[in-house]
Formats: sequence, structure tokens, C-alpha cells
Amino acid sequence: MKFLNNAVAVGLVMLSSQLIVAQKTNEISKVWVADNGDGTYKNPILHADYSDPDAIRVGEDYYMTASSFNCIPGLPILHSKDLVNWELVNYALPKQPPFDVFDKPQHGNGVWAPCIRYHNEEFYIYYPDPDYGIYMIKTKDPKGLWSEPILVKSGVGLIDPAPLWDDDGKAYLGFAFAGSRAGAKSLLAVCSMNSEGTIANDDAVMVLDGHFDEATVEGPKFYKRNGYYYIFAPAGGVPTGWQTVMRSKNVFGPYEKRKVIDQGNTPINGPHQGAWVDTPSGEDWFFHFQDKGAYGRIVHLQPMKWINDWPVIGIDKDKDGKGEPVLTYKKPNIGKTYPIMTPPDSDEFDSTKLGLQWQWHANYQVYWGMPTSMGFYNLFCRPMPEKAVNLFDVPNILAQKFPANEFTATTKMTFNARFDGESIALVIMGLDYSMLKVKQQNGELFISQVTCKNADKKGMEKESAAVKLTKNTFYLQTKVKAGGICSFFYSTDGKIFQPLGEDFKSREGKWIGAKIGLTALREGKINDAGSVAIDWFRFTK
Repeated sequence: MKFLNNAVAVGLVMLSSQLIVAQKTNEISKVWVADNGDGTYKNPILHADYSDPDAIRVGEDYYMTASSFNCIPGLPILHSKDLVNWELVNYALPKQPPFDVFDKPQHGNGVWAPCIRYHNEEFYIYYPDPDYGIYMIKTKDPKGLWSEPILVKSGVGLIDPAPLWDDDGKAYLGFAFAGSRAGAKSLLAVCSMNSEGTIANDDAVMVLDGHFDEATVEGPKFYKRNGYYYIFAPAGGVPTGWQTVMRSKNVFGPYEKRKVIDQGNTPINGPHQGAWVDTPSGEDWFFHFQDKGAYGRIVHLQPMKWINDWPVIGIDKDKDGKGEPVLTYKKPNIGKTYPIMTPPDSDEFDSTKLGLQWQWHANYQVYWGMPTSMGFYNLFCRPMPEKAVNLFDVPNILAQKFPANEFTATTKMTFNARFDGESIALVIMGLDYSMLKVKQQNGELFISQVTCKNADKKGMEKESAAVKLTKNTFYLQTKVKAGGICSFFYSTDGKIFQPLGEDFKSREGKWIGAKIGLTALREGKINDAGSVAIDWFRFTK
């Protein structure tokens, strides 16, 4: 049961000090499920922006992480038993250091492509911050707390780390370079580390210069098999590239290389940057992303085989050692059948913990919003940051990834405005954004569509004609069609929805996909604020 009248809700809580709201179990998405239910799956296995995915198997469990950039909490941890059905179980980085920097939005900065590994009964994640260097965190329980980040290798522009612990206990680190910071790119290097993996030494060796025939090469993943050292590396650029694999009998090379998967004759562009995993039954599989514009970099799963100590990823129709992606395929043989699982999208806000699908645009501050034991999430109207001309510099945007190619998102809320100039919004956020905005003026509520083009370049908002609302409890809705085309609607009864404004073509953010979410703002600073009680947020087809 929901309580959107704050006074009634507080009174009921006072009457029942034993009130407990349990966290709901994972619900299956209504808009995207990769498991076909007949022993096959469809790609993408995650139609959401889990970019730069990396994964490992530990026993019968699979764990995946991904880059998170300025979206916080960062470094999502996903878990699967069968490589197809995934649940979002944790974040390894609750707040992002340096805190004084990431307390403000840092679009395109922060956590770039990470690498997750298991060594000496501990889970490790190495992740780069291109402005500071390469960090490491670890834990014995990936669903629990992770250690504080350690700067393993400092250096502006050092990215995409990949550790390898060799059979003799020696440790190495592969990495790449961000041209925007380092002034050099399309290079792969390997250095040694101490055995604990906490210090990377200054003995880096260049193992590949991709300028000659790989265009841009980055994102190395380091493995060892049958006496060969392997470096899997995406090449050719994010939207149009391919996967290159290098091998050598010596960790520092020289390496020979070959292209192992590209788009071929499929609609799956740029299949690269991911992870090789195996199953207990001996099968091999490869995760990669596909850049899909406003939807971000979505995750695919490809069959993989080893032939003459070279991996062949996807389906090699012409037997030339280079595969192409599959759209549907038989599920991995893991010897058991597990339930269908999906990362969360809809949220009833019935828990006293914020759902894992939600992230902020900067390190969370408690006065932005809080869960309650009363069946809603409360957002407080915050002042716009100084010098901000649009939402691009606003940190308190509570948002999540687009969960499918097409979907309808509807939210029910009660706006408890206290002062004129306070507003709340349902927003489609990216380099361009559009939102349904409800604002109090002269003691009354008005709704309009507000759109901003080139928000990252200080673009100015444009507002449609406002419509007066007669109730402070209302429903906001957007329908997203193929291509990320968004239409907006509102309702005061949850049954009859009125269209508002014009269709908006969503656009990606800076290195992330477009996001859908909520924000609450106000004009000026005073010692109090109105708020909005978010009753629920639901995705349907």
C-alpha cells in the first residue's frame, strides 16, 4: 500500500514502530528478456549501457563489471549462473574519489574500462581514471563491501588496465593510452607489478603500435593459455571496429596478431571490447559491446572456439579464422537450468534502500533525496548550481539506463511544493535532453515540455506552452520508440493520458547512453525546500 500524504504516512509510522518494509525480490523486466525460454537466447543479452564489459567465472558463478564514467555509484557488479540471465547485485564504488572533484558532475570522466579478476580467493577490479591513473579495489565477497581504491600506477592518460598473475606468481599489467590526456594513443603496453598487485613498476614495454593497421586500439584483456600469453584488444574505433587478438610465448612479446571477429554481414556494428570466459563443461564464450547511439554500448554474447591456439569468435562461415556475431544461438551448456533473470528497471520504492538501477551524476549527497519506509522515494528541490545554464551541470539527477529498444516509462508522484520557483521533472538526459517539467508559480502548478540541444555546449532550454494542473498528485510518462524517439504524456488519474510537446530524438551522453530519470530543483537558496514523493516508476512495452 502506498502513502503519498506525508502527514498520514508519518502518523502511521509513529503508531507502528515495528513497521518493516522488505526489499522486493528481482522482478523480470517487461521490456527486454534475452532468454527465449526454449534453450536459446537472443542478443543483446543486456540491452542497456553496460559499456566496456568484463567478466570472469569463479566456480559455477559469473561476475561482470562495466565502466560507469561519472554515474555514481560506479562499477556495477552483475551476477549470472548461465551467462544469459543476469542480475545487478552491487556496486564496487559507492563514491568516487577524489571526492572534491566528483561531488560535481564530471561528464565523460571517472571510471573508464575496468577489468575484474579472481586471485588468491579474492576478487580484484582494476579501473582507470584517465585524469589520475590506474586504481585497484578488491574484496572476498563481490556482493559486499569493496576496499578503498589504491592508485596502482599514477599517470594522466593511462587507461584500460588488465592484470595477469603468471604461473610462477609474478604479476603483470597491460594498459593503453587516452590520446586526449596522454598526447599519444593506439598503443598497448605491458609492465610488471609486485606480487600483491598494488604497485605497477616503471618498466613498461610497448607490445603494439596500432597506428599501422589497427586504427585505434585500446581496451586490452590479458590471459594465459597453453603456454601462450594472449592480449584481446578492440581495434578500429568504438562504433565500427573489430576484435584483435595477440599472442606470444613471452609476456613482453614480440606478439603476433590476427582479427578474430568483425561485423561481417550482420547488423551488429563494432563487435569488440569484452571478455573471454569458459564454462565448467569446457565451452568458451565471449562478451562484447555494440555501440547503439542513444542506447549506449549494449552487451552481446558470442560462442567462441580455439583452433590452433587462436580464438575464433562468433560464426566463421568462410573458415578464415574470423567470425561474425550471432543474433540468436543455443544457450551455454552449464549442466543446469536456471530461472530467467534481468537487471531491475521498474521500481515501486517499497524498500528503505534505493534500487540498484538508479545512479546520480555525482557523488550522492543526503539532502538530494532519501528512501522512506512509507512506500515512496523523496526528492528535495535543490538550488541550481551557480553558473549552471541547463541540466548538464546539475548533480542531483536520479536516473537509470534505457532498458530496451522500445518501452513506455510511467511514474506516479505527489509534488509537495512549498515555494514558487520549485520544480520537478521526468527527464530524458543526454547531450541533448527533454523533460516534462512541473513548476509552482503563484501558488499553482503548471506542466510543460522543456528541451535543450547541445547541453554540453551551454545550450539554452526552450519551453512549450504550460498547462495548469489541478492536482498535486499526477502521472508523467514517456514512450520511447525505435531510434530513441520519445513522446511525452501526463495524467491526473493514471487512466487518461494527454500528449504534451513535440517528439524528441534522444541522444547519448558523454561516453554513456541516454538516461531516463527524475530531478527536483528550485530557484534561489533559502533554508527550506519542497519535495516530491515518487510513488513508483514502471516500465512497460
